[in-house]
Amino acid sequence: MLVYNDGLTSPGRSHSRSNESDGEEQVKPLLFESSQRDVASGNSQSPAPQGAIDTFFAKNCQSNPEFFKQAFKFGLCFMGLQLSYLTWGYMQELIMTTTFTPTPRVPSGKFPSAAFCVFSNRFLAVIVALLAVRYKHGAFFANNTAPLWAFTPCALSNTLSSWSQYASLKYVSFPVQTVFKSSKIIPVMVMGKVLKGTSYPMNQYFEALLITIGVAIFSIMSKSSDKAEASTEILGLIFLLIYICFDSFTSQWQDKVYTQYGRVNVDPYQMMLGVNVSAICITTAGLIVTGDIPIVFEFLVANPEAFRYNIITAITSASGQLCIFYTIKEFGPIVFTIIMTTRQMLSICISAMLFGHQISLKAASGAAVVFGVLFYQIRRKYQARQSKKMNDSNRGAI
Repeated sequence: MLVYNDGLTSPGRSHSRSNESDGEEQVKPLLFESSQRDVASGNSQSPAPQGAIDTFFAKNCQSNPEFFKQAFKFGLCFMGLQLSYLTWGYMQELIMTTTFTPTPRVPSGKFPSAAFCVFSNRFLAVIVALLAVRYKHGAFFANNTAPLWAFTPCALSNTLSSWSQYASLKYVSFPVQTVFKSSKIIPVMVMGKVLKGTSYPMNQYFEALLITIGVAIFSIMSKSSDKAEASTEILGLIFLLIYICFDSFTSQWQDKVYTQYGRVNVDPYQMMLGVNVSAICITTAGLIVTGDIPIVFEFLVANPEAFRYNIITAITSASGQLCIFYTIKEFGPIVFTIIMTTRQMLSICISAMLFGHQISLKAASGAAVVFGVLFYQIRRKYQARQSKKMNDSNRGAI
């Protein structure tokens, strides 16, 4: 997943990314016209045994039980993703922008370690991934085709991108960060070219350019006129650039793992486990080397609410990843992308209301360009899939 960041998915593929950004990422534009090779496409034709949900709708909605069942499932997916990631985004901003009770080693009162935020999310994600893999494959690691070391490069880039994402919130607002993330299309395309030799049509480069222009308008128009404030915002944009570069590498390396070891041999839960196991080793080593552990421990003892914020963030990140898997399996990547793109817009509105961010009309026009292109890509992807289904149906009739 959308390994997600935050965990998240590249919606152009039905594989989820195991970071929480996820999430976000799940949020990435549809760069690829992928076929039905996806592991989590949910298009199995084998009849499933009738469960409690099927029985309920067959009994109470006799006119069209299948429609109401799917509508119920879609409602659960929509609410699960929105609640998980809206809460996750709110808590993320709350952790990094709140002035807590100062401690001797943190006199500013600001949360001292973005690395610990990444660690807490990875810790719970490992537990969830272990349970999911054990349930599905009967063993934690014995049935894994890809070795753990294969996930280490993307785990490292995933950790660094997540750290940069948290760190950027000290310098830029959450709305700027959210819109800025959409500009990672060009880095993703560059990484695809470098790592796998992938080529892209010109219309995707044009769409990437439009999104980048929209992001630039939103970022510039959201800046403060105060010089001191503007200098800190530049540092925040540098962190966001670091995030985008590493996050782009993460998704492309994960796809390389799927290709190298076979998509039928590595499912999203194994990917989630492999990436998070490597990532938690990296974040733990980082906390030890930087000496953040005693500083964070002292801070959390003095500020138990900060500890609660981290727990909530970790829970919503993990629940969001599970919702990602289920949504893509039941409804496919297009529906998932629509839900997550809607979530981005809601996140900006909620953050602006709760944290007092001012969004001018010019800045809003930049955001409108970004989301307009995203929805156009979703529409194009949908039309391509419908055309493929029609062609397959015609060939089958012949």
